[in-house]
Amino acid sequence: MIVSASRRTDVPALHAPWLLERLDAGHVQVRNSYAPSRVRRVDLVPAPAGTLTALVLWTRNPGPLLPAVPAWEARGLRTLWLVTVTGYPRPLEPGAPDPTAAVDAVQRLAALVGRERVTWRYDPIFLCPALGMDREWHARNFRRLAASLGDVASRCVVSLYDDYPKARRRLSAAGLEPDRQAAPGPLLSDLSAEAGRRGLAFQSCCEAELPAEISPGACIDGAVLDRLWGLGVGTGRDRGQRPGCRCVPSVDIGAYDTCTHGCLYCYATGSRQLSAISVLPGAGSAGTVG
Repeated sequence: MIVSASRRTDVPALHAPWLLERLDAGHVQVRNSYAPSRVRRVDLVPAPAGTLTALVLWTRNPGPLLPAVPAWEARGLRTLWLVTVTGYPRPLEPGAPDPTAAVDAVQRLAALVGRERVTWRYDPIFLCPALGMDREWHARNFRRLAASLGDVASRCVVSLYDDYPKARRRLSAAGLEPDRQAAPGPLLSDLSAEAGRRGLAFQSCCEAELPAEISPGACIDGAVLDRLWGLGVGTGRDRGQRPGCRCVPSVDIGAYDTCTHGCLYCYATGSRQLSAISVLPGAGSAGTVG
């Protein structure tokens, strides 16, 4: 079983003590996001003693978990890391980690697990005239980040901004409207070329129309998992994800509305400002029941 932590919140950056506690306990109980009375017990004991074959960690800052990684490696806990670094202006990402600090944490992570297990997510690509974020801005910003991340990540996964209602309301209230007229193809080609120069495989996430040189990809990629550990995952699609998602099946142990980064374009939070203490049941949990 592949466990995802998490598409719904930043567990490594914001809820690291909780995750470490649950890994020590060997299980976590997760509420269904749409039917809270339904609770599922998820095994967190690494195979072969348990059923956890890989732990996929989504984050903007792996730093809080890095001290635990050597012990995880020693006990056979397989981890795959998906780290989002965008370097966007503060009005869009008011609580996100400083990109310089985030890049430093990714470099330290790669020193522990190797670059093959680290994916850089430049996600979502958001074009915004009010902030000067046009094609040229993204090309410069991506080039700067790729110069630091190309040696410590194996892939770069990108997606375009999706106009979710809750994100649209936050952006509109802030006077930040996305550019809905710009054709994304030329920009994606620019980024793909720069990624190639840095030795990064460049893939898209959930995008239907792409330039010919860009491959549709998966964040939780069965081919990557099989290449790393020979798990026999294959390429079956997780039908619990949105159309176009190529990720293999996994169990997510996070909860919506428990991230405090405050990114205005985010689909996983219902309000711009959240208090991690007020929204989380129990002591420091990521929206689960222990």
